[in-house]
Amino acid sequence: MPDEELRDYGPIPIVVNIEAVTEQNNTFRTAFWTGNHLQLTLMSIRVNDDIGLEMHPDVDQFIRIEQGEGLAKFGNRRDNMNFQKRVGPSDAIVIPAGTWHNVVNVGTVPLKVYSIYAPPQHPWGTVHKTKDDAIATGT
Repeated sequence: MPDEELRDYGPIPIVVNIEAVTEQNNTFRTAFWTGNHLQLTLMSIRVNDDIGLEMHPDVDQFIRIEQGEGLAKFGNRRDNMNFQKRVGPSDAIVIPAGTWHNVVNVGTVPLKVYSIYAPPQHPWGTVHKTKDDAIATGT
């Protein structure tokens, strides 16, 4: 399969090999499909880096690991991350709205994940080449 163009295809219907495009992505975050009620983003997290501690008050989130090893952390407060679990390829992480969370790359290769937000969390067409880019935009 030739490489897909990594851009936001929403809100038109698409069929895609999600594993292939997730592994192809080398940006910290690329919005791949944004609709009115759901968003699919692709992420590549550098070794020893993380997604960043966050909480979405009105957004449920699903994260699937396609490559690498991570440590998922959850808690009901920023200062109380009382649940941790190692994650790897094919693992899914489901995060209810209002839950503090982070995923840390504890492996030796980039952590390649896709994330589904309901409702969308980022503006249509978002591309953050690096985590610093994401921080600079406040998302």
